[in-house]
Amino acid sequence: MYNQRDIVLIPIPFTDLSSNKKRPVIIVSNDNYNKSNLDIVVVALTSNLIFENKYCIDIDNHNLEEGKLPQKSRIRCDKIYTLSKNIVVKKFNKVNKETYELIKQKISSLLELTDDKNES
Repeated sequence: MYNQRDIVLIPIPFTDLSSNKKRPVIIVSNDNYNKSNLDIVVVALTSNLIFENKYCIDIDNHNLEEGKLPQKSRIRCDKIYTLSKNIVVKKFNKVNKETYELIKQKISSLLELTDDKNES
């Protein structure tokens, strides 16, 4: 069983589908959804700190309830995926509740209705 806030490893295929690389993601779907569905909803987690926008959250070991991160990382709340639980390789960490609240705030901000006149 995978739970909300778990950090899990999943295989992501290269664009040419020749191979894949394992990448971490954070489960954002709630536990009731996770128990009753074959899928989980996740956001991306990366150690590549070059890209940044207002939907990113920097994290390190202080943001974890369980486990450790090998290096400072960035949560990409604008990279939301629905994945089959069957492709999860393993669970290795869990973000704390405070960090999860920040993720929810960033996702909510991403989904807010904007005034089209002010968009560029």
